[in-house]
Amino acid sequence: MRLSAVLVSTAVLAVAATLPAGASTPVALSPVVQHHHGSRTIVGLASRDERFSTLVAAVQAAGLVDTLTGDGPFTVFAPVNDAFAALPTGTVDGLLQPRARGTLTSILTYHVVPGRITARDLLGAVRAGNGRARLTTVEGGTLTVTADGHGALTLTDEKGARIRVVVADVRASNGVIHAIDGVLMPG
Repeated sequence: MRLSAVLVSTAVLAVAATLPAGASTPVALSPVVQHHHGSRTIVGLASRDERFSTLVAAVQAAGLVDTLTGDGPFTVFAPVNDAFAALPTGTVDGLLQPRARGTLTSILTYHVVPGRITARDLLGAVRAGNGRARLTTVEGGTLTVTADGHGALTLTDEKGARIRVVVADVRASNGVIHAIDGVLMPG
């Protein structure tokens, strides 16, 4: 798939679940998550990596686990636990409530772009775009990608927050994960 087609396509998000931020006891893995826990899919990799435990809890709460166990490919900008912990007190707990499922789904799908987009692809798109590239998320919003002189990538969400890619190119069988140091918010 050409990068230009990837940047304008749409798809759907999911990852898996273990601990919400601030929780003292683990959230039980659903049978679906347990089934994919050992796989090389985005769901499987994220469910085995403690850095993404809050994200995977949110994905389970949103009912999105089955989505990213599909063929994809998907590119997931995955907030690490510290990113969720930096949100105002009570935000994560509120989003994990059943009544907030629509809002949570919107936020999570804003972190996903269709296709398998590597850091190299992103840097190439930034160069071709005279210093910035725009990505269309599954949620339907836009992320702006920039890079510094050393190739470090930054995403700017629709609210103007600048979020850094801290680990790039975690390859899964159905896509790629880029760990980020903040939570992206749609407009």
